[in-house]
Amino acid sequence: MGTAALLRAAGVGVGDEVVVPAFGNVEVAEAVVQAGALPVFADIDPVTYCLDASAVEAAVTARTAAVVVVHRFGRSADRARLHAAGQRHGLLVLEHGESEAPHEETARRRERAAYLDARLRGVRTPDGGDGHIYQQYVVRVPGNGRPDRDAFARAVRAKGVDCRVPVKTPVHRLPEFRRCVSLPETERAAEETLALPVDAALTRREMQRIVTACNALGGPVVVGSTAVFGV
Repeated sequence: MGTAALLRAAGVGVGDEVVVPAFGNVEVAEAVVQAGALPVFADIDPVTYCLDASAVEAAVTARTAAVVVVHRFGRSADRARLHAAGQRHGLLVLEHGESEAPHEETARRRERAAYLDARLRGVRTPDGGDGHIYQQYVVRVPGNGRPDRDAFARAVRAKGVDCRVPVKTPVHRLPEFRRCVSLPETERAAEETLALPVDAALTRREMQRIVTACNALGGPVVVGSTAVFGV
């Protein structure tokens, strides 16, 4: 059952507000609209890129009926705090997860993520935390926000590394959902984040190319490293 159907089944509809993240895909906000309710955007935790519980509580009004929590990039939101906030305010809390990968594939992605963690310089690597399955390996590119991140991405692609901007425009900046709301962590993440390859099928040579390309721009290249996984 989709998010819109779950909301309707719980009695959420016209006149209700549903707290959702703006950092991510537009589908969640669209589902709230399909249910007849109004999406209200709350800021994210800068480590997990998921809804921040304190920001959710700050967004609650007398019309708030639900919260949709989206787990992002293979890292889970702080379920305990978010559900506790929902209980305090009498809100329905729905979790919007990401597709699970086979255990062997997840293990390989974690190995590749550990390889990048140990060798990348000049970018801020993701905080693995408990249970991170690295559906995307998202780094922060320091500097002057979007211009520097985009320049870094172009330079890395020119060296044969496939990378992408995970969230190009936060949902609250899209014309159909434009809101005058302060979401500083969402804005910062949209301007600084870049997803680097961490696919289970990547070879040692391909992983070395990623490190060399990134470190040539952001820091010294690590020489003589031994891979932690086979080709």
